Amino acid sequence: MKMVDHWQLPDGVEEVLPAQAEAVERLRRQLLDLFHAWGYRLVIPPLVEFTESLLVGLGEDLDLTTFKLTDQISGRTLGLRADITPQVARIDAHSIADEGVTRLCYAGSTLHTRPKSPFASRSPIQLGAELYGDDSVGADVEVVCMMLATLEAAGLSGITLDLGHVGIYEAVLLHAELEEAREATVFDALQRKSVPDLIQALEGVDPGTTALIIALAKLHGDESILDDARALYAETVPDALLGLDTLQQVARTIRRQRPDLDIYFDLAELRGYNYHTGLVFAAYVPGVGEALANGGRYNDVGAVFGRARPATGFAADLKALMTLVPDVTESGAISLPGVDDEALLLRARELRESGEVVIQSFSGEVDPRCDRELVEMEGQWLIRPLKTTGRD
Repeated sequence: MKMVDHWQLPDGVEEVLPAQAEAVERLRRQLLDLFHAWGYRLVIPPLVEFTESLLVGLGEDLDLTTFKLTDQISGRTLGLRADITPQVARIDAHSIADEGVTRLCYAGSTLHTRPKSPFASRSPIQLGAELYGDDSVGADVEVVCMMLATLEAAGLSGITLDLGHVGIYEAVLLHAELEEAREATVFDALQRKSVPDLIQALEGVDPGTTALIIALAKLHGDESILDDARALYAETVPDALLGLDTLQQVARTIRRQRPDLDIYFDLAELRGYNYHTGLVFAAYVPGVGEALANGGRYNDVGAVFGRARPATGFAADLKALMTLVPDVTESGAISLPGVDDEALLLRARELRESGEVVIQSFSGEVDPRCDRELVEMEGQWLIRPLKTTGRD
């Protein structure tokens, strides 16, 4: 192996250097404090779990993105988490097992076998919040509003909220009674909103049923598309109206709190379809093609852990948010001279406890971050601006 290979990292796996790491950590603390203010309690799930608890009931997508290895102690298969959400569902169902509503939040590293999108990291730092024990629209609204507050706390503006409901697609497909293989092809084409591929996938299907499915690919836009969908499905697929009612109620409730928010509806939005059971949502900002946060309702995932619970939540990648956060001007640091003086060390301690950065100077060399220094004047150690900062 060539020496140059020793420092290379796998594609999509990044190290976070000091300036970026400080920004990520500052943002992590700020957002966890925000969640705390909403009543969400922090949990720290393990990085690795047995695959039967990490992946059960959550579909093939998560299985494919999870690194697996053998536990040298038990001989069982372990998974390196690709998503923290199922771990928190296990904690709610088994480890906490409280009655009533439980609110939990988290922030931690995850690892993916492949990126979720062409420009996504394979090692995101996932931050999110989950609400268990309530199946109401009010719970959905709370989680959506907290997702919006999260992006705003990170300094982002111009947010567009994207809303969908997997129950509408499920009702239409149940009405269509497609065979399993054809349904998978339809699902793929619908996710891409490719009408030509949908037409091809539905070849031989009743024209009326085909029209109902193809309409899903075109039903996206402002709130008027909900009326269009209602007119289309009222008689043919009445079960789809429940999802439409939920979307309308959620949107109107959020608009009362945020009248200027741009809300976009997409009835072919099926992100996380394998385990989402109702409302799905995502947040976008101008100039960024990918959603910065997304989530949805995923009732009864906890059933595999012995306790079925209504659940809704959202997640975001701190690394992705960090690249968009406005730069924070550093306050500089204070240079501590290399003098063995008890009063000086006490002064440095007091400054550090007050939040100042105090950096020891060795051999007279001042750290380039320092813009001030401690000097002795009339028996006291005082702060003064550095005459020479050490910067280029």
